[in-house]
Amino acid sequence: MSRTEKQKMLAGELYNANTPEIQADQAATRAWLARFNASLALDPSDWHRLLEDRLAEVGEGAVIRPPFHCDYGFNIRLGAGVFLNFNCVILDVVEVAIGAGTQVGPAVQILTADHPRDPGERASGLESGRPVRIGRNVWIGAGAILLPGVCVGDDAVIGAGSVVTRDVPAGATAFGNPARVRQA
Repeated sequence: MSRTEKQKMLAGELYNANTPEIQADQAATRAWLARFNASLALDPSDWHRLLEDRLAEVGEGAVIRPPFHCDYGFNIRLGAGVFLNFNCVILDVVEVAIGAGTQVGPAVQILTADHPRDPGERASGLESGRPVRIGRNVWIGAGAILLPGVCVGDDAVIGAGSVVTRDVPAGATAFGNPARVRQA
């Protein structure tokens, strides 16, 4: 039995994003984002209810301040008390898990979408995804970018403007482009 392009996407395999099923999911997310991003004047409890309508998991007290942008939403898991400030972008073609108590500064990008390195294969239009996992009590400074496949351990700190290309161990502070763990 052959797998659908969406099944391939969710498994992190190469897939074609231009299929009707995936395009319908993106259209539904765009409609949801229009509602969510128009909710800035509402009470944060209303934001929480809207998040529960689209995201895979929304822990108690989790907040995303609009505007917010994502590909699908249904691949995003937020632990209790997670806070994402204004203008965050999550490209969630596969799972993005953010642990309880994590705080994310404004304009942070969390990217799971990836593309083939071979130019011929890339020209085919196929893409893939690698999950991003962020532990508990992490602080991610404004404008940081987390690339596909990275894991950030519990209690880590990511400096503002950093580009995270590799895993960051629990309790570490990493900053720069590319982000490097600061030695004690």
